[in-house]
Amino acid sequence: MTTATCITVRVPLAIRHRPGRKTVVTPMTDGIAPVTTRADPVLLKALARAFRYQRMLDQGRYATITEMAAAEKIERGYLGSLLRLTLLAPNIVEDILDGWASSTLGLSALIKPIPEIWVKQRDSLTPG
Repeated sequence: MTTATCITVRVPLAIRHRPGRKTVVTPMTDGIAPVTTRADPVLLKALARAFRYQRMLDQGRYATITEMAAAEKIERGYLGSLLRLTLLAPNIVEDILDGWASSTLGLSALIKPIPEIWVKQRDSLTPG
């Protein structure tokens, strides 16, 4: 018989409430500040959902967007708009993930129809 052991791990952190979200603040370790991101959390969540939905379609979990929208309890049109995010040029996705996306690259701009050709996407997303 083995004796059950209990291990307690304590992690010093603080939770700061900010409008619309909670942020976990970790202490500095060895003079190195924790890595923070400047990425827009709304865009990140939308990208993650878009690629998750696309993966479910690719795996055959759902046969159609209509079926997926009903199962996920979201509007079909919004789901279709989110799925368009999977067609973004890789450099635009990297810019969003790195937090370099400008204010013009909000979710409302990205879910509108954009060119499928990657080279033309950046031009259609920048005003002027």
